[in-house]
Amino acid sequence: MTPGSTAERGFTLVEVLVALAIFAVLAVAVGTASRHVLLQTQQVRDRLLASWVADNHLTQLLLQPPMSAGQRRLEVDFAQRRWILDEVRKTRKDAGMLEIRLRVALMPEGSVLGETTHWLEVEHVAE
Repeated sequence: MTPGSTAERGFTLVEVLVALAIFAVLAVAVGTASRHVLLQTQQVRDRLLASWVADNHLTQLLLQPPMSAGQRRLEVDFAQRRWILDEVRKTRKDAGMLEIRLRVALMPEGSVLGETTHWLEVEHVAE
């Protein structure tokens, strides 16, 4: 370098390539983490909605005339989706209770997202 000339400094090609490689690795890591968080959020939302479907159905059962033991499968529209609700009712005479088991699945997949058991006194149940 001669006196009086201005020195231009910049990055070398290797430095630029290393920086690009680091940014690419970070972008892939952020994309993967974001996809995982989005999937988990969807699964939590589906399980929450399934529990609401079950709670709504139990409330309807409590408001209806008493039912006897048996089982049935219902299709329910809730939150702009179609749900499968499997209901099994068993009389437990030794305990004086009617056991109601509900399994909730999202159509068309059919994988169970929520399951609950509720008990009613036998005196409220038609034998």
